[in-house]
Amino acid sequence: MSESAKNLRASRYLQFDRSEWQQLRAATPLTLTETDLETLSGLNDEVSLSEVEAVYLPLSRLLNLYVQATQGLHQTTDTFLGKPVSKVPYVIGLAGSVAVGKSTTARILRELLARWPDHPRVELITTDGFLFPNAELEAYGLMKRKGFPESYDQRALLRFVLNLKSGEDELTAPVYSHLTYDIIPDKTRLIKRPDIVILEGLNILQTNPDNPLGNLGDAFVSDFLDFSIYLDAKEEDLEKWYVERFLSLRDTVFHEEESYFRQYAGLTDEEAQLVALDLWRTINLTNLRENIAITRQRASLILEKGSGHEVTGVKLQRL
Repeated sequence: MSESAKNLRASRYLQFDRSEWQQLRAATPLTLTETDLETLSGLNDEVSLSEVEAVYLPLSRLLNLYVQATQGLHQTTDTFLGKPVSKVPYVIGLAGSVAVGKSTTARILRELLARWPDHPRVELITTDGFLFPNAELEAYGLMKRKGFPESYDQRALLRFVLNLKSGEDELTAPVYSHLTYDIIPDKTRLIKRPDIVILEGLNILQTNPDNPLGNLGDAFVSDFLDFSIYLDAKEEDLEKWYVERFLSLRDTVFHEEESYFRQYAGLTDEEAQLVALDLWRTINLTNLRENIAITRQRASLILEKGSGHEVTGVKLQRL
């Protein structure tokens, strides 16, 4: 990449170190407790209250301001058109690699945003529910490409987001089980007139997925996001976190009778590390490089994480 292209990319974002970003919290109150965080933190991804204060409170303040402004714009448009004021959810996309901590970030943001009085109904939807069932992935020869763009029912996901942004009163979303590593048949989740929806997934910022199973023409999920966040980290840190998480799961969830990965429960530490590294390098790292990382510069905001899972810097896209 030329130096001018690099400078152009850099100029698209306002950059903040952790202390600069923390100052933007202003007077936003801390409403979460240590007990709350224990239930929100993911496996091997613990977040401290100081991290919430420094990173997530300023972010919740920014998002609250954006939500208010967008709601006002919708009301203005409805008034101009002579229509009754409609309620359209504000949709936040959250993207990043496997093991980067998306689920923990999404849960913390959901809790913080729901405590603002203007938008108490905040839903969290993961795109895992829109993966094709394992039986279909097997039929398509895609089980080893699970998590890649072509493994998702892109039509169903886009239809869900379109209905969401159309102000549908009630929607249903499919449910995914990480225990069985599959869609739960005949089980759905009811989404009823939310103020905000956080949509979390690997590939939600893509604009040109090579997916012969879901040709969507010129429309993409990312077109309907009001704000997007990308969690960024170095590849070597992501690999380390993935292996650590695999070892923790081997000692816990993998022992459950219904676990898809029960075959790995009896592995030694050395065997488990080798399996985890193979899965990371042949599947997840490939997906990161081919499909996920290239969408980073499309995000409204980038959270840069250090080796200890802490956020060290923030980039906010200029308007």
